[in-house]
Amino acid sequence: MERLDYFFRRLLLVIPTFLGITLVCFAITQFVPGGPVEQMVMQMKGLGQGESGRASGELSASISEEYRKQIEEHFGFNKPFHQRYLKWLITDRLGMRMESYKFPNKTAWQLIKERLPISLIFGITGFVLSYLVCVPLGISKALRHGSNFDFASSVIVFIGYALPAFAFGMVLKMAFCGTLDNMFDIFPVTGFQSEGFDALTLVGKLGDRFMHMFLPVLCYVIGNFAVLTLLMKNSLLDQIGKDYVRTVFARGGSRTRAIWGHALRNSLIPIATGFGGILTVMFAGSVIIEQVFEIPGMGRLSLEAIVGRDYAVFMGILSLTSILGLLGNILSDFCYVLIDPRINFQR
Repeated sequence: MERLDYFFRRLLLVIPTFLGITLVCFAITQFVPGGPVEQMVMQMKGLGQGESGRASGELSASISEEYRKQIEEHFGFNKPFHQRYLKWLITDRLGMRMESYKFPNKTAWQLIKERLPISLIFGITGFVLSYLVCVPLGISKALRHGSNFDFASSVIVFIGYALPAFAFGMVLKMAFCGTLDNMFDIFPVTGFQSEGFDALTLVGKLGDRFMHMFLPVLCYVIGNFAVLTLLMKNSLLDQIGKDYVRTVFARGGSRTRAIWGHALRNSLIPIATGFGGILTVMFAGSVIIEQVFEIPGMGRLSLEAIVGRDYAVFMGILSLTSILGLLGNILSDFCYVLIDPRINFQR
């Protein structure tokens, strides 16, 4: 009952936290220079400068002054701040119904809906593979602590930690996409699928998708490789040295029972911190990787929205990621309870 009360309180806290996050970010987008009004004014001035002479400059200036109020009314900047925020929150349904400034005749939700499945495929695949590789590797390093295997794997782990994921992606792209030598033109340079993908057979589609996903997913995994592996190793070593494990040995228990039956489960508690991240894997760490491999996913869309000052799309993405991130934190707490039922959330 106490745990249900705790999760219920956490769910209630999602609402004010979400409002606080979006209110601050919405205020920044409304008052920072270079917004949609300024960009449209600059575009009008650019059209006026296409003519020659002094009259062109005067024409552009007069156009910007004459239509500025109309532009502000078009984008809703003529209304007070609180009315704009309430319109975004309620009428525009967290900004999802707002029309993009950069992509005409498309709302934020339409753009997100197009890109979301691609990022989900890459993000979930990378997330699952990270845990499938790093958790067993961390366990093996802990059980063979100080051995040659531990030393050799640590070298690889720290190299992966020192090498940024986007830099690793650029190296892979140059080495295996025919940039340096046609002999190593193995994987596609960019994109999510080849032209004529729909005409391929089922086996051909799977093979084409695998070739396009291999290098980007490898970059996803390398980003979490060192942290997860060392966290798993150190957590298991810490549990092996606890009194309850020594008690198992003192009572005649085997090493297998002490480690796999007792220490391992408790060592997974720090690892559970990242389980909630599965709700935001389509965004986290994907911006630069999607830009390097030119993947039309959510990360690239968010970068295009920020660079292009497309605040309608940016706020739509922010509202979605904020909700998923807050729910992901609750999911992490739920995973704690599943791994160790002794955990309680009393004040």
